[in-house]
Amino acid sequence: MEFVNVIKPGLFSTIQDLGRSGYRMYGVSVCGAMDSLSLRLANLLVGNAEGEAALEVTLTGPTLEFEADGVIAITGGDLSPMLNQSPVPMWKAVKVKAGDRLQFGQCKVGCRSYIAFSGGIAVPKVMNSRSTFVRGGYGGMEGRPLKAGDRLPLGTPRIASKRVVGRRLPPELIPDFEQERSVRFILGPHDRAFTSQSVEQFLNSKYTVSNEADRMGYRLEGPKLEHVAGADIISDYISIGTIQVPGSGLPIIHMADCGVSGGYTKLGVVVGVDIGFFAQKKPGDTLQLEPIDMHTAKREW
Repeated sequence: MEFVNVIKPGLFSTIQDLGRSGYRMYGVSVCGAMDSLSLRLANLLVGNAEGEAALEVTLTGPTLEFEADGVIAITGGDLSPMLNQSPVPMWKAVKVKAGDRLQFGQCKVGCRSYIAFSGGIAVPKVMNSRSTFVRGGYGGMEGRPLKAGDRLPLGTPRIASKRVVGRRLPPELIPDFEQERSVRFILGPHDRAFTSQSVEQFLNSKYTVSNEADRMGYRLEGPKLEHVAGADIISDYISIGTIQVPGSGLPIIHMADCGVSGGYTKLGVVVGVDIGFFAQKKPGDTLQLEPIDMHTAKREW
């Protein structure tokens, strides 16, 4: 088995795949990549199945050293990746050799990069997924972010490296995380639990991602939503993208590590096709939310 050595772990680097499906009924979070499209594309570039485990790195990337030749692809936010101190192209399958070092510099665009390795990361599966769930302490590398000295085991590539090296995503298909556009959502089920004036203000205002933003959820700062008769409800279902509004009136958008139920009113849910774009927002970034109907959401998906 081939390995990749972790020289420096970066700010928050975890092993993620597409998450745990079929376990929410038991109270198990889905987890998985925050920006699943970027992870899927990274895997396809190196010849993996879309859902293979890769590294999700946040704001400050790790320093990795390769023990053997292989192929990698880096997608998602631009954290200035460098191979042996030279810039390495993103959204492209790149050959690496034994002894090469991958590291990262300034965060230019977005906040999360995905590093896929040919063969995928071959840590044991927990509930049919290799995704790290830090709050639960399972998956990935012992249920925690990477630390210096870790050795990442790699699986056997499905496709020979010579067939994938140089494979790239056409520029016109690369997601644009800098573009000024709204984050779309479907209104409900508790939109009538808020005053019409505050909902109107919410739809016409820009919000800022607060410092309380992690894999579990993003708290937004801006005009407060006003409840008609309080924020509490009988606890019910929560999904990734749910816009929950507690008594503070400040919305929380639930993300990959969110729980499965909650007892506060829900204004809506961010459509699946926009989750990855939203996941590339970092504290201090602004955004505006736009309601769309179910038919439009399905067409966009």
